[in-house]
Amino acid sequence: MATKKKTPASKSKAKAKAKSVTRAPARKKTAAKKAKSSLRPPPRTKTAAARKKAPRAPAPPPPPKLAENPKARELARRIGELLLDKKASDVIILDMRGMTSYADYIVIASGESDRQVSAMAENVQVQLKQGAEPLRPISTEGLETGQWVLLDYDDVVAHLFNGEVRAFYDLDGLWADAPRVKLA
Repeated sequence: MATKKKTPASKSKAKAKAKSVTRAPARKKTAAKKAKSSLRPPPRTKTAAARKKAPRAPAPPPPPKLAENPKARELARRIGELLLDKKASDVIILDMRGMTSYADYIVIASGESDRQVSAMAENVQVQLKQGAEPLRPISTEGLETGQWVLLDYDDVVAHLFNGEVRAFYDLDGLWADAPRVKLA
């Protein structure tokens, strides 16, 4: 029995048949997709005249006036002055009214050493306890270590830092939007 020898042309036809069988047919757009794309309106562009006539949104109302708290402002200044008495450096008072719910003013100061920071905090506590209206802090944190001492007098919070610790936590940068008064 003689077999017919395949020629190169017949080989390429067999390969083409094999490829067409394994290849997935091209997908056609369904009628739903065609209808969906035809429902979209073409993008509109406004002319310069139409843009001029368009009504403008009203300007936002000015921010509400913040309630004055002269007692807290005076306490913040007094704390700042007491810190300067103990040679604190870079004393800043931040006006936090309307920005935080826990204080109206924040006092930030730096000391050269842990011992100086503790002495500054103790001076503030002792001096505010004396006088006609003695004040005691609601909370005190960090007095033992002297790295970062926090004195909470309700509407005024004082943060007393060692210089390196102040640079690391950068409260000045965190509250950069707050109005500030620099005492020294």
